[in-house]
Amino acid sequence: MEQHRTRPPQHGPRRGAHPTSLPPQKGRGGARPARPVRPARPGGRPPSGGAASAPAPRRMPNPRLTGLGCGLFCAAVMLVLGALTRVLFGGSPTVYGVLFLPVCLLSAVWVRRGDLTSAPVVVPIGFAAGLVFVADGGDGFSGWVVGLATALATEAGWLYGGTLVTGVIVTVRKVRLMRRRRRVAMAAGTAAVAGTAAAGAAAAAAVSRRGGAG
Repeated sequence: MEQHRTRPPQHGPRRGAHPTSLPPQKGRGGARPARPVRPARPGGRPPSGGAASAPAPRRMPNPRLTGLGCGLFCAAVMLVLGALTRVLFGGSPTVYGVLFLPVCLLSAVWVRRGDLTSAPVVVPIGFAAGLVFVADGGDGFSGWVVGLATALATEAGWLYGGTLVTGVIVTVRKVRLMRRRRRVAMAAGTAAVAGTAAAGAAAAAAVSRRGGAG
């Protein structure tokens, strides 16, 4: 019997046939098309590589001092100012009095709300502490005490003026604090009344529903 030979299928191109042209593939030898540039959105975020955002403005220092802290602050600053007045201005009482006023203002502004009444008390103590370098004292301890008392008597105008400035600022802050507390109390009372009225209305509606169902 004759056996027919079977040829394996040929997957390659046949002889004489023209190879079919393949479409050009991206990324193989050809130039890649340029990506379209997206316009920047108004008010959008800047790109990561762009300029940094503008720094936030710096705020002024606003510390809160206790009564003791306010006294220490005033005494320390006036001691330094008294020494500078002695070195630079020959111990001029007028210069010392002018420098005393800003210290009084800062003491009244920086003291915390719970210790407002202590600011007008500690300011004169700071004024007397700085007079140690300004007062003209005599020989010995008794002469120094007499010179300090004389300076306090002659410069009483600056002392009263600084204390008055401190008292006015503290009074204004106290009045504003009392008004704020009153507003908060009134708002809390109004909210409580509204809540009570709502609860009463809900209870009355529940009772009426039960009565209608019965």
